[in-house]
Amino acid sequence: MALSIGIVGLPNVGKSTTFNALTKEQSAQAANYPFCTIEPNRAIVEVPDARLAKLAAIVSPERVVYSQVEFTDIAGLVRGASKGEGLGNQFLANIRECEAILHITRCFDDENITHVDGAVDPIRDIETIETELILADIQSLTKRIDAIAKKSRGGDKEAKAQLECAEALLKFMDSGGGAATFTFANETALEAVLKESRLLSAKPVIYAANVDEAAIAGNEYTAKVAEFAAKRGAETIVICSKIEEDMAGLSDDERAEMLREMGAAESGLDQIIRKGFALLGLQSYFTAGVKEARSWTIKRGWKAPKAASVIHNDFEKGFIRAEVIAYEDFVKNGGEAKCKELGLMRLEGKDYVVQDGDIMHFRFNV
Repeated sequence: MALSIGIVGLPNVGKSTTFNALTKEQSAQAANYPFCTIEPNRAIVEVPDARLAKLAAIVSPERVVYSQVEFTDIAGLVRGASKGEGLGNQFLANIRECEAILHITRCFDDENITHVDGAVDPIRDIETIETELILADIQSLTKRIDAIAKKSRGGDKEAKAQLECAEALLKFMDSGGGAATFTFANETALEAVLKESRLLSAKPVIYAANVDEAAIAGNEYTAKVAEFAAKRGAETIVICSKIEEDMAGLSDDERAEMLREMGAAESGLDQIIRKGFALLGLQSYFTAGVKEARSWTIKRGWKAPKAASVIHNDFEKGFIRAEVIAYEDFVKNGGEAKCKELGLMRLEGKDYVVQDGDIMHFRFNV
């Protein structure tokens, strides 16, 4: 399971440079002119997880497999995109395919790098993009309301509730609000409207404040972005895309040394990957044996049979029970054998909700 996060922002804010660093390949063209990215670049990247490395140190597997997230580098958007300006229609269609958004905004001054609006103002830039998403959503929702209204006139009670919700949402967006901040008393109706409409402004967002090498600890621009994001209940990450791209070509030891010199526990990109994984509502459980130590990606709240299906559909169909060891117990006691001896391995049934970090084996019969 590798769900997609779309990298968005105005032209020339560092999207493609960030993408290059994320993938550790120079596959996305980065240049100082608008619409350098035409077709979206896609790459699947590993989710950093120190827990899996510790498990591997205990079981000494032949290979280690990490969870993954897909990132999509999308063409830069400009004012008027909802009306087709620039590459607007293509841009918006590409965002619609993603489950979440990494919104990169420029937080550095450099007269050698063109800004499409003439000057750096990260909040204005964020609002430019969010306005275009909302305007596009208004068009989509208006069409959706017409379809719901037809069902409602036929006496469909669910459609009537959805129509009331959709009309209230449209009014909210007309006033400048994004779907992600809209609330409605009938949560079932709201969930149905959002699911069917696939609104762009409903997608969860991480804000990435891109700085230059002199401001890796942040600056006045990043402070404004953090304040803006906090009001939305969103995460902010300060990154220097240029430094991250330079580190991409280093060995693990060299990267670790460079991070120590900068006084950073982890890179901005590792934060983006890890927080993006969480933003998508994902978590991991592990299998650990001599052949393979592996992180399996599931949605938070999944029960054991559904979690087993990511290994193979037959595991869910013929599920009998799961053998479960908590991560902390596994590491503390040096592996499965000691945990069994101490009675720390549990047998869980179909109703068990898998916890992040569980070490699991499934018993099944098809």
